[in-house]
Amino acid sequence: MPELPDIEAYIAALEPRVMGLPVERIRLASPFLLRTTTPPLCEAEGRTVRELRRVGKRIAIGLEGDLWLVLHLMIAGRFHWKPPHAALKGRQNLAAFDFPPGSLTLTEAGAKRRASLHVVAGEAGLQSLDPGGIDILPADLERFRAALVRENRTLKRALTDPHIVSGVGNAYSDEILHAARLSPLALTHKLTPEEWDRLFIAARATLEFWLGRLRGEALQRFPENVTAFREGMAVHGRYGKPCPWCGAKILRIRYADNETNYCASCQTGGRVLADRSLSRLLGSDWPRTLDELEDLRRH
Repeated sequence: MPELPDIEAYIAALEPRVMGLPVERIRLASPFLLRTTTPPLCEAEGRTVRELRRVGKRIAIGLEGDLWLVLHLMIAGRFHWKPPHAALKGRQNLAAFDFPPGSLTLTEAGAKRRASLHVVAGEAGLQSLDPGGIDILPADLERFRAALVRENRTLKRALTDPHIVSGVGNAYSDEILHAARLSPLALTHKLTPEEWDRLFIAARATLEFWLGRLRGEALQRFPENVTAFREGMAVHGRYGKPCPWCGAKILRIRYADNETNYCASCQTGGRVLADRSLSRLLGSDWPRTLDELEDLRRH
């Protein structure tokens, strides 16, 4: 799922292409994309783009008359910039937003249709779609800590809950926790002051680094191949590869459609975290240390 740096990269790429220009036409190839009926979608046509804004993991296109088109890409949705009035061919194409210089198209891979488009009026309508999580970059340590300790959650769960933290998901939470040298399963109520300092510094530094890098790339070319697995990431998507800090193999915890990647040597004191499916299978034989894990793999 595109996260804060990816969404901001899309906005950086769209600003010079659509700001101050009218939405000539909106074409829907999938009726399931549109999740609202009032105001009607047709009211957006002909209105000029006045603002682009990130709302959590959503992109909000602000039009004259205080009307907003709010798009959530979910896991597999992606934007593309095409020539004017580009055809919507194939099952993956969901919609096109036509502007004078080109068409912004939305695709979604796979059979599931999770991406969404809301049309809302006014600031109140826009804020109704905001889960309310804290924005890390403008926050200070006190506000950051207060948001994460409202409930006693694991760090992974807290960082990826949109009601607690805005715009951070599976990929960047892995990178933040690795940079902070903290276990994804550490509980927010158990962190020491020194660990809070590390986590806050790592969260800001990680997001600032990827924001700068992806925005810079987006200004050169439209981000057509947005992915959660990026060259230069330390742990996310790097299962079995060496940790860039210590050389130990990156491990993972798998659950549902997601996985958490981490370095046991850097983050958990060498302890291997239980993967739910495998730990059920192995029971008491589940390896607790890196050495035990290597022995298991050899045999």
